[in-house]
Amino acid sequence: DLVQKVFVFPQETKTSHVLVQAQPGQPLQNLTLCLRSYTDLTRPHSLFSYATKAQANEVLLFKPKPSAYQFHIGGKSVTFTIPPGRAGSEHVCASWESATGIVRFWLDGRAWPRKGLQKGYRVGAEASIVLGQEQDSFGGGFDAQQSFVGEISSVYMWDLELSSSGVKAAMEDTPYETPIFGWRNFPYQAVGEVYLKP
Repeated sequence: DLVQKVFVFPQETKTSHVLVQAQPGQPLQNLTLCLRSYTDLTRPHSLFSYATKAQANEVLLFKPKPSAYQFHIGGKSVTFTIPPGRAGSEHVCASWESATGIVRFWLDGRAWPRKGLQKGYRVGAEASIVLGQEQDSFGGGFDAQQSFVGEISSVYMWDLELSSSGVKAAMEDTPYETPIFGWRNFPYQAVGEVYLKP
């Protein structure tokens, strides 16, 4: 149970990351991803990278600049612009539904206008899942210039679309729905210089 703990990524590197040792049992037609991060990076960086052998950016949560989040499904992406000059940690959730292609995005529990992406797509189940780096190939191809520096916590992924009340529960680390993996039972391997701290 990692509640009240954070992963600290102390410096820019092309090796350090957290490998999530879990996978969905079957291809995903719905998903929600949530996490909390705290950083002062202004360059592009990757928070969550889910790669399959067929597609390096199968699911990717990426921050191209401090005022935007990019959410990728199957190599295509939508961008959500957030208010600049925010200080402190940011809790984000993004959900996707294959049947409609609708992507929903929440920042600190507040919903943004919905967008569309990859209607009818299926996210592959055999995945390499990484925090703090962007995979350009299955399990690797890292670029230090896209690495994360700061703190990540409260990481969850579900095989369903979360409601706004479900997002608020995830922010408190008391999720209603059982995730594929979550912060209360988080299977991980820290690689390189990443530390788990209270």
